[in-house]
Amino acid sequence: MIVFPAIDLKAGQVVRLAEGDMDRATVYGDDPAAQAMLFAEAGAEHLHVVDLDGAFVGESRNREAVEQVVEQFPGYVQLGGGIRDREAVEGWFDLGVARIVIGTAALKDPEFVKDMAREFAGGIVVAVDARDGMVATEGWAEVSDVSIVDMARRFEDAGVASLLFTDIGRDGLLKGCNIDATVELAQRTDLPVIASGGVKGLDDIHILSMQADQGIEGVITGRALYDGRLDLTAALAMAARA
Repeated sequence: MIVFPAIDLKAGQVVRLAEGDMDRATVYGDDPAAQAMLFAEAGAEHLHVVDLDGAFVGESRNREAVEQVVEQFPGYVQLGGGIRDREAVEGWFDLGVARIVIGTAALKDPEFVKDMAREFAGGIVVAVDARDGMVATEGWAEVSDVSIVDMARRFEDAGVASLLFTDIGRDGLLKGCNIDATVELAQRTDLPVIASGGVKGLDDIHILSMQADQGIEGVITGRALYDGRLDLTAALAMAARA
């Protein structure tokens, strides 16, 4: 199982939001590339980066910061936030991003996402962000009438690498990951699932790692790392043992 430490970007700073609310942001630093290197020094080979400003406006707003992270981080960078057209996808892959996470466009323009998944094999991750079981888009500002399972099944035969499932109601709140919903989604679709939202400590990592054979590919963790509640090196070791 892969542990993805998260770097969320707002106005060039490293932040964490509570329940996806831009007005409830905690700033953890102003040097994203330096933070990425700290994660690398702890043993991380994968990184999850989100352009929060881009997610709301539909185009990159933290490009310089992302470029610096990709240039310096020695492992694989997974990037999401406002990526909604071919030009953006191609541009980020050309820059060296390993995988692209697409959420809003996956709901509103699924054929585009399927085209990208076929063209960039193994490079497209579909974000299934949920509020009360329904898919949320536009930086989580809008909630659709599409269930997470229905959304996931649209992409089962499209060449998508993984699903990224986030329970918005837990994100950034250290309530613990919604493991039951994550595992249920993995069991009801043929695609591997990355868990996200609410990870509070090693217990979450342990329980998710025990479900790796159910289709859990990885877990994203942010606030627990920044607040010192989760030791990244320990989490990586635990996930590797699984």
